[in-house]
Amino acid sequence: MVDYGLAKKAVVRSVRAGRSSPVDVCDAQPYLLRTARHLGEPTERLCPVCERENVTNVTYVYGDSLGRLAGQAKVMSELVEMAHDYDEFRVYVVEVCQGCSWNHLTVSFVLGNGPPDLVGKP
Repeated sequence: MVDYGLAKKAVVRSVRAGRSSPVDVCDAQPYLLRTARHLGEPTERLCPVCERENVTNVTYVYGDSLGRLAGQAKVMSELVEMAHDYDEFRVYVVEVCQGCSWNHLTVSFVLGNGPPDLVGKP
């Protein structure tokens, strides 16, 4: 698991100190905002930039074993089943503020049942 919390804190600190503009970091693409609205999972965490709305988590999956599912947004409950049905794949969780368009990668991790066991197979 990779936690991007320190990178997030640095960006937020930079905005609060005036070294970066909120316009520079509140740049979520329309597709990401739409995905957050329809497939995102609400949180109780306030947006670190506007501090007016709670952020929404959007979870994406990537991996060769996923075929057409690669690159799609999924809800966390779907990941449990996918972890049993697919070989290794990577999961990325992005927090999104639908109010100010803040977005930041929060964590990434690997799921799946691992590559197929080829030991003893021709």
